[in-house]
Amino acid sequence: MKRGFRPPLVYRQVRRQVLHLTPPQALILSFVGLSLVGTVLLKLPMASNTPTTWMQALFTAVSASTITGLSVVDVGSHFTQFGLWVLLGLIQLGGIGLLTFGVLIIHLTSGRLTLRDRAALQDSLNQSGRLDMQALLRVLFGFIIVMELFGTALLAIQWVPQLGWSRGLFFSFFHAVSAFNNAGFGLEANSLGNYVGNPLINLVITFLFIAGGIGFAVIADLRAKQRFRELALHTKLMLIGTLFINLLAMLVLFALEYGNPDTLGSLHGLGTKLWASWFQAVAPRSAGFTTMDTSMLTQGSAFFVMTLMFIGAGSGSTGGGIKLTTFIILLVATRAFLRQQHNPVLFGRSIDASLTLRALAITIIALFFVVTGTFLLTLTEHANFLDLAFEVVSAASTTGLSRGVTSGLSTSGQCVIMVLMLVGRVGPLTLAFTLANTRGAGVTYPAGRVNIG
Repeated sequence: MKRGFRPPLVYRQVRRQVLHLTPPQALILSFVGLSLVGTVLLKLPMASNTPTTWMQALFTAVSASTITGLSVVDVGSHFTQFGLWVLLGLIQLGGIGLLTFGVLIIHLTSGRLTLRDRAALQDSLNQSGRLDMQALLRVLFGFIIVMELFGTALLAIQWVPQLGWSRGLFFSFFHAVSAFNNAGFGLEANSLGNYVGNPLINLVITFLFIAGGIGFAVIADLRAKQRFRELALHTKLMLIGTLFINLLAMLVLFALEYGNPDTLGSLHGLGTKLWASWFQAVAPRSAGFTTMDTSMLTQGSAFFVMTLMFIGAGSGSTGGGIKLTTFIILLVATRAFLRQQHNPVLFGRSIDASLTLRALAITIIALFFVVTGTFLLTLTEHANFLDLAFEVVSAASTTGLSRGVTSGLSTSGQCVIMVLMLVGRVGPLTLAFTLANTRGAGVTYPAGRVNIG
């Protein structure tokens, strides 16, 4: 560059804005950019067996980037091998987070992480406080590689003899990556309905669900500590909460659907019914696969599944929802209020009031998007109200389960769902922080009293 040369004013202004992006803003733009790149790649003629419209490509790319799993086309038959590899790339990048990849590159090239890099990575993983982010990053990538390859090897036991080496290995790898990232994309039209009573498929896929949805901070904590009492409070809550809610959901769905001839009622043998109940109990925690026809669930079961989807997986994981720990904090805060305790207490640790407020804010914002999304779909679509509400919760929690309305959505309806998927992936509180004015008024006002309840 010649001495004295100054870039154009527009270039300098754009560069200044990019360099001053906050981590939440950078995270949102990363997922938007990934979705746009994926749209262009999926629109290429070599990516599909039949012509793909721009809207179909965009919807699929957003769904894959946000690891949701909703689709307006039959993924397995519509896309070519190239298109499926594009989907895998979008799922992997979206699951781990583009900023995580960016920080990894910075770490490998410079050997250190700046404070800004640490803030970006912490926001991408939903972490706070002082953490050894380099160590967490190494554990994260090591865990991802091991789990996806381990899942592929186990699934290959079923699908290589059935489909042959080439297709069987790809089938296994695709489902392992999709399951671990809680994406829910499958290569068969009925998801995994053909394997409803298969112990291997049920165990491996649900294990990958749970492993990807429990959160990377939990994995790092388990790796570093040997005894349960030494684990962090967050890790204890996730382990006990995940076990409890999965078993409870299994029993509830088993009881509600046992006599339904369109779901469990048509299955032969108690073992097959239990496998189907277990899979359907774990999948709504943001996974998206299913071994039963979700549209045939009773209204009570569908509403229960919506609740599971809204709660979601663990913080800093590949899953969505308000997060299990958020739900637990709200429960213990309510219990503390009813008992007139000053602060909630868990495992001998006091829960700070700011954490309770954060959990409340996340829940309220998530409810706002769910209510707004449902209202908009009732205006643009003509489907059953429960089916539309189910679709909205599934999109906002990046779960990917549907009661059969996705492919019939209008263009306006698809736009609503895409926004909800993006919001669900970056997190409602992250979006609120990005849109809000972070500069406070600097004025303290006298306390007022409002009667509530």
